[in-house]
Amino acid sequence: MSNNNLLGSFIWHELLTTDTTGAAAFYPKVVPWRTAPSNMPGYTIWMAGQTQIGGLMALPHEGSPHWLIYVGTPNVDDTAAKAQTLGGRVLKAAADIPNVGRFAVLADPQGATFALFTPGPGQPPPTAPAQGGFTWHELATTDVAAAVRFYGELCGWRKGPGHDMGPAGVYQIFEHGGMPVGGMCRPGAAHTAPSWLSYVHVADSSRAVTAAKASGGRLVHGPMEVPGGSWIALLIDPQGTSFAVQEMPRASAVKPAAPAKAAAPPKAAPAPAAAPKPPAAAAKPAAAATPAAKTPGQPKKAVKKSAKKRAKVAKKAARRRAPRKAARKARKPTRRSSRRTVRRSARRRAAPRGRGRGRRR
Repeated sequence: MSNNNLLGSFIWHELLTTDTTGAAAFYPKVVPWRTAPSNMPGYTIWMAGQTQIGGLMALPHEGSPHWLIYVGTPNVDDTAAKAQTLGGRVLKAAADIPNVGRFAVLADPQGATFALFTPGPGQPPPTAPAQGGFTWHELATTDVAAAVRFYGELCGWRKGPGHDMGPAGVYQIFEHGGMPVGGMCRPGAAHTAPSWLSYVHVADSSRAVTAAKASGGRLVHGPMEVPGGSWIALLIDPQGTSFAVQEMPRASAVKPAAPAKAAAPPKAAPAPAAAPKPPAAAAKPAAAATPAAKTPGQPKKAVKKSAKKRAKVAKKAARRRAPRKAARKARKPTRRSSRRTVRRSARRRAAPRGRGRGRRR
């Protein structure tokens, strides 16, 4: 790896915890890792496939268990000295790790802890595993603008786009080598100390959450979809260390069936399905209308009456225009003739027959 690429690269992640045995049993159940021994006593290697991605060791001093990120630099001593001029502090002076490299532990001006690392001669460049690697790094800090300036001058990171999170402030993306690699934001709670959070690439965030909870971990939030289509979840391991998982976008143009799995998020879609409540509310006015339905004849009578009125008006107009035709129609018991006309014509036809019968008698 060239010096230009090395500066600002995230090249190692180390878990310092109060229970290394418990952590070694927990993480491989949640993320695609396994453990491997190292040449240093009390130090365990995290493996993702055939790639070494981090380490595990006991917390050497009082404090809370945490993950420590290692940022690459061509010269640890020079970069540590520069950090101090920018307002940072050196917590552990630069030291050598035999056959590995040189490192130092620092705190940025707001108090977030991180480490600097220079690989030793002959060390192979890090490779990204298919799964289980660290894909995103998030800094919770009390002063986002100041953190952007500090790390920009120290590590060469560049300010990327910012996303307005409303009351939570701006989520500021930062880039390395022209690619977005992390974000900076205010802590979720006022009492939370500035710190780094790393995201591990997993195949299924929901499965990782289920495994974490079954193994004694806790879920803070998620899985939730974020801009870009990834799914993330923030977790806490049994020893109290925060970490996160990231699932790549579920919809894939390569596998047409994948969108069907992406439809799995619509498991949350039952929430929209709960929207039938508005129809239920609309059903209330319908229920109020049901009393009128008890007298269905009334609307029909009103329609008939208005139809008769229109028919009468039409008859009068027709009689004015064609008296002979109206007279013929009046003598026929058609549907248009009124009941009174039918009865009258019936009496006229019946009357001669009645009088003739009387005279015959």
